[in-house]
Amino acid sequence: MSFDDHMRRGHPIVFGLLIFFSIIELAIAAFLTAQFNTHHNYFSDAERDRVQFILFTSIWTIVMSGLYMAFFFTMPSSVLSSVASYIGFLLLTWIFWTAAAASITSVLGGGLNCTIQTVFIYCGQLNALEGFAWVIWILVTFAIIVVAIRGLLAARRGDGVKGPLIA
Repeated sequence: MSFDDHMRRGHPIVFGLLIFFSIIELAIAAFLTAQFNTHHNYFSDAERDRVQFILFTSIWTIVMSGLYMAFFFTMPSSVLSSVASYIGFLLLTWIFWTAAAASITSVLGGGLNCTIQTVFIYCGQLNALEGFAWVIWILVTFAIIVVAIRGLLAARRGDGVKGPLIA
Protein backbone atom coordinates (compact mmCIF):
# COMPACT_ATOMS: atom_id res chain seq x y z
CA MET A 1 0.00 0.00 0.00
CA SER A 2 1.48 3.34 -1.05
CA PHE A 3 1.81 6.49 1.01
CA ASP A 4 -0.91 8.10 -1.13
CA ASP A 5 -3.34 5.36 -0.13
CA HIS A 6 -2.53 5.99 3.52
CA MET A 7 -3.05 9.72 3.00
CA ARG A 8 -6.41 9.17 1.29
CA ARG A 9 -7.55 6.97 4.14
CA GLY A 10 -5.90 8.83 7.03
CA HIS A 11 -6.67 12.43 6.07
CA PRO A 12 -10.43 12.20 6.73
CA ILE A 13 -9.78 10.29 9.96
CA VAL A 14 -7.31 12.81 11.38
CA PHE A 15 -9.26 15.86 10.27
CA GLY A 16 -12.52 14.28 11.42
CA LEU A 17 -11.00 13.71 14.85
CA LEU A 18 -9.72 17.29 14.89
CA ILE A 19 -13.20 18.58 14.14
CA PHE A 20 -14.85 16.20 16.63
CA PHE A 21 -12.56 17.10 19.54
CA SER A 22 -12.71 20.80 18.63
CA ILE A 23 -16.51 20.68 18.81
CA ILE A 24 -16.23 19.18 22.29
CA GLU A 25 -13.72 21.89 23.24
CA LEU A 26 -16.02 24.52 21.72
CA ALA A 27 -18.96 23.31 23.82
CA ILE A 28 -16.97 23.36 27.06
CA ALA A 29 -15.36 26.74 26.36
CA ALA A 30 -18.67 28.27 25.26
CA PHE A 31 -20.38 27.02 28.42
CA LEU A 32 -17.62 28.43 30.63
CA THR A 33 -17.58 31.74 28.74
CA ALA A 34 -21.35 32.06 29.12
CA GLN A 35 -21.13 31.29 32.84
CA PHE A 36 -18.27 33.75 33.34
CA ASN A 37 -20.11 36.49 31.42
CA THR A 38 -23.39 35.91 33.28
CA HIS A 39 -22.17 35.37 36.83
CA HIS A 40 -18.68 36.95 36.78
CA ASN A 41 -17.51 34.01 38.90
CA TYR A 42 -14.13 33.39 37.32
CA PHE A 43 -11.15 33.10 39.63
CA SER A 44 -9.03 35.59 37.69
CA ASP A 45 -8.98 37.55 34.46
CA ALA A 46 -6.32 35.12 33.27
CA GLU A 47 -8.71 32.18 33.66
CA ARG A 48 -11.48 33.99 31.77
CA ASP A 49 -9.15 35.17 28.99
CA ARG A 50 -7.61 31.71 28.48
CA VAL A 51 -11.04 30.11 28.20
CA GLN A 52 -12.06 32.73 25.62
CA PHE A 53 -8.87 32.09 23.64
CA ILE A 54 -9.63 28.37 23.63
CA LEU A 55 -13.12 29.21 22.37
CA PHE A 56 -11.57 31.15 19.47
CA THR A 57 -9.02 28.43 18.76
CA SER A 58 -11.65 25.70 18.67
CA ILE A 59 -13.81 27.73 16.25
CA TRP A 60 -10.71 28.36 14.09
CA THR A 61 -9.92 24.65 14.04
CA ILE A 62 -13.47 23.58 13.18
CA VAL A 63 -13.85 26.07 10.32
CA MET A 64 -10.38 25.67 8.83
CA SER A 65 -10.24 21.88 9.20
CA GLY A 66 -13.64 21.65 7.52
CA LEU A 67 -12.41 23.83 4.66
CA TYR A 68 -9.22 21.81 4.25
CA MET A 69 -11.20 18.59 4.28
CA ALA A 70 -13.41 20.03 1.52
CA PHE A 71 -10.33 21.14 -0.45
CA PHE A 72 -8.85 17.67 -0.11
CA PHE A 73 -11.90 16.01 -1.68
CA THR A 74 -13.05 18.64 -4.20
CA MET A 75 -9.81 20.29 -5.36
CA PRO A 76 -6.98 17.78 -4.81
CA SER A 77 -4.63 19.45 -7.31
CA SER A 78 -5.38 23.05 -6.27
CA VAL A 79 -2.87 25.32 -4.57
CA LEU A 80 -5.19 25.17 -1.54
CA SER A 81 -4.46 21.43 -1.31
CA SER A 82 -0.71 21.87 -1.68
CA VAL A 83 1.79 20.69 0.88
CA ALA A 84 2.80 24.32 1.54
CA SER A 85 -0.80 25.33 2.20
CA TYR A 86 -1.28 22.46 4.65
CA ILE A 87 1.99 23.22 6.42
CA GLY A 88 1.02 26.88 6.79
CA PHE A 89 -2.43 26.07 8.13
CA LEU A 90 -1.21 23.33 10.47
CA LEU A 91 1.70 25.39 11.82
CA LEU A 92 -0.59 28.30 12.66
CA THR A 93 -3.09 25.92 14.23
CA TRP A 94 -0.29 24.22 16.16
CA ILE A 95 0.86 27.60 17.50
CA PHE A 96 -2.70 28.41 18.58
CA TRP A 97 -3.17 25.07 20.35
CA THR A 98 0.27 25.20 21.97
CA ALA A 99 -0.57 28.61 23.40
CA ALA A 100 -4.09 27.52 24.41
CA ALA A 101 -3.11 24.25 26.08
CA ALA A 102 -0.05 25.70 27.82
CA SER A 103 -1.90 28.78 29.05
CA ILE A 104 -4.85 26.90 30.55
CA THR A 105 -2.41 24.42 32.12
CA SER A 106 -0.52 27.35 33.61
CA VAL A 107 -3.68 28.93 35.04
CA LEU A 108 -4.77 25.63 36.57
CA GLY A 109 -1.33 24.80 37.89
CA GLY A 110 -1.10 21.61 35.82
CA GLY A 111 -4.57 20.32 36.58
CA LEU A 112 -7.04 20.40 39.43
CA ASN A 113 -7.98 17.85 42.03
CA CYS A 114 -11.69 18.55 42.25
CA THR A 115 -12.14 16.73 45.55
CA ILE A 116 -9.89 19.06 47.55
CA GLN A 117 -9.75 22.41 45.72
CA THR A 118 -12.27 25.17 46.39
CA VAL A 119 -10.88 28.03 44.31
CA PHE A 120 -12.17 27.16 40.84
CA ILE A 121 -15.96 26.87 40.59
CA TYR A 122 -16.05 24.85 37.36
CA CYS A 123 -13.32 22.38 38.28
CA GLY A 124 -14.46 19.43 36.15
CA GLN A 125 -15.11 21.57 33.09
CA LEU A 126 -11.72 23.28 33.40
CA ASN A 127 -9.96 19.91 33.69
CA ALA A 128 -11.81 18.68 30.60
CA LEU A 129 -10.92 21.88 28.75
CA GLU A 130 -7.26 21.35 29.55
CA GLY A 131 -7.31 17.66 28.64
CA PHE A 132 -9.03 18.12 25.29
CA ALA A 133 -6.70 21.03 24.44
CA TRP A 134 -3.72 18.69 24.82
CA VAL A 135 -5.47 15.94 22.79
CA ILE A 136 -6.05 18.38 19.93
CA TRP A 137 -2.45 19.59 20.20
CA ILE A 138 -1.25 15.98 19.82
CA LEU A 139 -3.46 15.48 16.75
CA VAL A 140 -2.20 18.68 15.12
CA THR A 141 1.40 17.71 15.90
CA PHE A 142 0.84 14.31 14.29
CA ALA A 143 -0.70 15.96 11.22
CA ILE A 144 2.28 18.34 10.86
CA ILE A 145 4.72 15.43 11.01
CA VAL A 146 2.81 13.50 8.34
CA VAL A 147 2.53 16.53 6.05
CA ALA A 148 6.23 17.30 6.55
CA ILE A 149 7.10 13.75 5.52
CA ARG A 150 4.80 14.17 2.54
CA GLY A 151 6.58 17.43 1.69
CA LEU A 152 9.95 15.67 1.73
CA LEU A 153 8.61 12.97 -0.57
CA ALA A 154 7.11 15.62 -2.88
CA ALA A 155 10.44 17.44 -3.00
CA ARG A 156 12.20 14.19 -3.92
CA ARG A 157 9.59 13.60 -6.60
CA GLY A 158 10.33 17.06 -8.02
CA ASP A 159 7.03 18.73 -7.11
CA GLY A 160 8.38 20.69 -4.16
CA VAL A 161 6.10 21.97 -1.44
CA LYS A 162 3.84 23.62 -4.04
CA GLY A 163 2.84 20.16 -5.21
CA PRO A 164 -0.38 18.48 -4.18
CA LEU A 165 -0.71 16.54 -0.94
CA ILE A 166 -1.66 13.46 -2.99
CA ALA A 167 0.40 12.62 -6.06
